[in-house]
Amino acid sequence: MLIAIDGPAASGKGTIARRLAAHFGLPHLDTGLLYRATARALLDQGSKLDDVGNAVSAARGLALLDFEEDRLRGREMGEAASVVAAIPEVRAALIDMQRAFASRPQGAVLDGRDIGTVIAPKADVKIFVTASPEARAQRRALELRGRGEKVDYPAILDDIRKRDTRDSERADAPLRPADDAKILDTTDLNIEAAFAAALEIVDRAEAAT
Repeated sequence: MLIAIDGPAASGKGTIARRLAAHFGLPHLDTGLLYRATARALLDQGSKLDDVGNAVSAARGLALLDFEEDRLRGREMGEAASVVAAIPEVRAALIDMQRAFASRPQGAVLDGRDIGTVIAPKADVKIFVTASPEARAQRRALELRGRGEKVDYPAILDDIRKRDTRDSERADAPLRPADDAKILDTTDLNIEAAFAAALEIVDRAEAAT
């Protein structure tokens, strides 16, 4: 079973994807980490985020799942990843890596922004997780506070909106629901309710096959 989870920043898609993967015993890939790791590599070497040549080299040099996640989280890295992800050559460099993960014989769960539309258009289940910008900003603020980072809610909300615009308006693989994706709005749902709703979507899809 291949499950594709897409959605904007802080919608809850990553948590839902991890919970579904654990529930069904499937491998999970947070594809956003690929772009964060690419951005991290550029920053570490002092390169500009829009340096296409260095960005492609960094993307091609990634070892799948071999990430120092602590260095890839946080508001700065989310913004940096969004800039790198808008580079078509970077997306092209990472697409085969993601598709190889999605083609594992036992199935997989992938979450990102173009899983159901580009990476795995034939996925068995596609879920587009969304929530209001305000709700997502509040969640991100709580996450950052929990990490001991300084929280500026208006700035976080502004970042969320800028990322939404950049992700949805980029020319290559823009953020949008696949035509056959089920929309899951988590604005008024806690994680348990959101997971239960996602699990129901998967169970219905399985029952229909």
